[in-house]
Amino acid sequence: MITFESTGLKPELLQAIDELGFDQPMPIQEKVIPVLLKGDTDLIGLAQTGTGKTAAFGLPLLNLTDLSLQKTQALILCPTRELCLQIAKDLKSYSTHLKEVNIVAIYGGADINGQIRELKHGAHFIVATPGRMKDVLERGKADISNIRWTVLDEADEMLNMGFQEELNAILEQTPESKNMLLFSATMSKEVASIASGYMKDPIEIVVGQKNTGSANVVHDCYMVNAHDRYLALKRIIDVNPDLYGLVFCRTRMETKEVAAKLLNDGYNADALHGDLSQAQRDMVMQKFRNKNLQILVATDVAARGLDVTDLTHVINYNLPDDIEIYTHRSGRTGRAGKEGVSVVIIHSKEQYKIHQIEKVINRKFNWKKVPGGSEICEKQLFSLIDKVEKVDCTQIEPFLPRIYEKIETLSREEIIKRLFSLEFNRIFDYYKNAPDLNKVAVSKKSEMKSGKTTFNRFFISIGTKDEVTTRDLIGLINDAVEDRNIEIGKIDLMKSFSFFEVDSNYTDKILNSFQHVEVSGRKIVVEQAQDRKPSASSRSKKEKFREGKFSEYGKNSRRDRERKGSKDRKYKKSRW
Repeated sequence: MITFESTGLKPELLQAIDELGFDQPMPIQEKVIPVLLKGDTDLIGLAQTGTGKTAAFGLPLLNLTDLSLQKTQALILCPTRELCLQIAKDLKSYSTHLKEVNIVAIYGGADINGQIRELKHGAHFIVATPGRMKDVLERGKADISNIRWTVLDEADEMLNMGFQEELNAILEQTPESKNMLLFSATMSKEVASIASGYMKDPIEIVVGQKNTGSANVVHDCYMVNAHDRYLALKRIIDVNPDLYGLVFCRTRMETKEVAAKLLNDGYNADALHGDLSQAQRDMVMQKFRNKNLQILVATDVAARGLDVTDLTHVINYNLPDDIEIYTHRSGRTGRAGKEGVSVVIIHSKEQYKIHQIEKVINRKFNWKKVPGGSEICEKQLFSLIDKVEKVDCTQIEPFLPRIYEKIETLSREEIIKRLFSLEFNRIFDYYKNAPDLNKVAVSKKSEMKSGKTTFNRFFISIGTKDEVTTRDLIGLINDAVEDRNIEIGKIDLMKSFSFFEVDSNYTDKILNSFQHVEVSGRKIVVEQAQDRKPSASSRSKKEKFREGKFSEYGKNSRRDRERKGSKDRKYKKSRW
């Protein structure tokens, strides 16, 4: 078994590791550290978040840094401000006894002039977010022309956030002789493209199986009617009294709504979304890290870089459209060798997504019943009893004589009954007539026969040429309708337009809500598609292609030709 001592790290680093309480290298560290200490190699490390990647590359790079040179020798790029600060903090803690090492964090949301002043004092390591690093380089305030290592940490996240252009601009200023180290939770096509374009015969190290979920995470699935999602969420929280977790929503509006409902219902929760200022965001995240918050409701973008190692649960209030995002979400629990639970709340039309996720993460979901009132009350009651056993009573000792005097006419059994009733009457009253929220999983054919849910099909005048993804279209529908309970069915993206299905009960709301929706200054047209396709013999070539009478929006149509003359047709993803 490899130990930190056997790797050949400097005594100063070993001393710091010992003081930090590191006993044995984690799997990614065990594999990466010896390879990097040998020097001169490019490396791809694939492992879930929270598996110790910072120490895996940080320790060997600190060991190999030439402290006699007051030049930048390592550039570490990561997707978010929070992760940037965390990496810089970790590197400083590893190098506590290497007094000469200077590590500078460069990130947005802070005074750039102060960061530039730090760079002037010399930085052996620069830890940076791509946008701010590109800005500093354009001002000529950093020199990375002679660096020995470039590290891309959470490479898939950086690409998902749209940093491809910034990464290219930064990497162009680095020397060809450098070693490039790429760490990622998943090996997407975009990550593979960076590897092939910028790396030379990289060694690939995989911890677990490529693109799979963490072995320490259990995956639970609850199926309910779409309008019962929030009630199901409450019950999942209530049946886990010690839950400390993240609840993921699809949009910032839904994030605000769910967090507001939880707060109104007495839960210790808050929201993290893009409308918060940096100061507000920092305050919420600090409260969550300190466990002053039990539940943090967040969007995927807002939660990036949130480094919390002991989350018990990740709850998917809505499934993401990309399976890779689910892998990232679930990887936020079950870190550092601890076990965690990833929960999904779905409706019947999303069953097929569960099977797709299972194939990718190579894990099976546990199909569970939403707990009923009796089960929840029992869990809450015995959780309280456990807390009573461990509570510190020393502070009330001066008041005990008065307390004994007040309750001297009550028996032991009556005291216990009254104390616990005082705490539990509210929750008993809430759940005594609680309905069953579970929806039985059925095949698509049997559900269609039962007539439980019917979908109407709609035409929308944006498509793939507008750089629209399935996730973008769902976000647009949610934002326009302002109703998180709407069931969205099949989506067909075409070049100039698209089709989508929603619950037929929402037909009028869809048509009314899209009357004044614009994207990049262009009015979006939404109309109901034909219920039936024309027969093959009667349909024109365009009709066969578009499955509807929308010649005004077809390829080479008048409107399409007019759009080609527009200089501002490009769809902006920031709209979502």
